Amino acid sequence: MAVATLPEEPFEPAPAARVIVTKVFVRGLRVEAEVGVYIHERGKTQPLVIDVELDVSAVHAERLAQTVNYERIANDARAIAAEGHIELVEMFAERLADRCLVDPRVTRARVRVEKPMALAPDAQAAGVEITAVRA
Repeated sequence: MAVATLPEEPFEPAPAARVIVTKVFVRGLRVEAEVGVYIHERGKTQPLVIDVELDVSAVHAERLAQTVNYERIANDARAIAAEGHIELVEMFAERLADRCLVDPRVTRARVRVEKPMALAPDAQAAGVEITAVRA
């Protein structure tokens, strides 16, 4: 039984599919904020430690205008703290994530907010981490 052979065709590789996601991050940002649900937390500030990680569609960024400036992240966190008392760190994290998603290049924002004094001296910190994704 004869086996049919196909004619040889030159191999042409497909263009490389490539998706670049740039991660812009700020770790360990300390911000003084009025935050908490308890009476002893009202009218005074306490430290928060904030980590933010953004997925940014910024390919081949060579200038600051082509990506997200991490100083803006820090300034947004400070501005939220300056707005006044917030009861829950969850709300602080959501507000910061929302501000990060204002930039259309940001596709995902992960925000972690820690209250180092919340369970002191029994724990280093307590807090929350949220992830907001552009719909």
